Amino acid sequence: MPGTLVVGLGHAGTRLHLPVLRALRGREDPPIVVFDPVRSVQPGPDVVAARDLPHAAALTDPATCVVHLCTPPTARVEPITALAGLGFRRFLVEKPLAADPAALTELLDLVDLVGLDVVPIAQWRHSELTRRLMGLRAELGRPLSIAVRQAKPRFTRTLAGDDHPSAFDVEAPHSVALALRLAGPAAVTGAGCADMLLGSAVFPGLGGAWLSLAHEGGARTEITTELTAPVRERRVTVEFEGGTAVGHFAVSAADEFAQLEVTAPGRRSHSVFRDDSLTAFVARAYRHFDGARMLGELTAGAAVVSLIAEAKRLAGARAGAVR
Repeated sequence: MPGTLVVGLGHAGTRLHLPVLRALRGREDPPIVVFDPVRSVQPGPDVVAARDLPHAAALTDPATCVVHLCTPPTARVEPITALAGLGFRRFLVEKPLAADPAALTELLDLVDLVGLDVVPIAQWRHSELTRRLMGLRAELGRPLSIAVRQAKPRFTRTLAGDDHPSAFDVEAPHSVALALRLAGPAAVTGAGCADMLLGSAVFPGLGGAWLSLAHEGGARTEITTELTAPVRERRVTVEFEGGTAVGHFAVSAADEFAQLEVTAPGRRSHSVFRDDSLTAFVARAYRHFDGARMLGELTAGAAVVSLIAEAKRLAGARAGAVR
């Protein structure tokens, strides 16, 4: 692997990206360089902490280093601008790519101006479960409807204040990216959100969110995110012309298996399979940086930001309980 730099040591940086990098790197690979202006991580033989971004540039080769940008959604453009000024060109950016359309435009302008290679994290687009769902189209016909439900308790991280502006920025980007992969371009037709209530504390817009999509090909998608649920769930239901598929993504790194149930005339099947989608996505992204190009990832990430922004606008006008 080339040199790696993880910027941002919150949940995504320390509990998602670092374990994946440790699983993928070989014994001869250089240590992982990490930087966060506030948080720290325990250094070791495979991790070196940088004092600041110029120090990080001195510890790596910016021309070939892959930057894992794990800062909050509201802090994307500034660190990428600073890193680009130090010579870094390859970026894996946590979802969503930007917090709003203005920041997205600024980021895309920077990509074109400097010649950056930016890949937004979107592991569901390339997961094994998604690959199998895509394969069902040849057998069962085009998707007519998609329903995605994500549920989990997120009280602790919300209390800690991790700078996610709303529930739309937490899990919905994964769901929107999945819907676009399965059914193509879409427009938002409705959206709403709910506050998180914890004792006497109120966290506006962080309890959950929902949005509806109308795809150009005629399919409809309903996405629901609940962040006050007592249990975890990541479920997608696809109604095809000739049958139904219900998929369950792995809910955490504790168990990296997905499940798929398919029901059609004369057929009923249930399969369980390993689907460590983030590790597979990061490995694929590194092959992209090495020349095996992934096509359309930045465009797809930008489309997700635009759709989420429209959902936020509609939810601001018609806020209500999560459906």
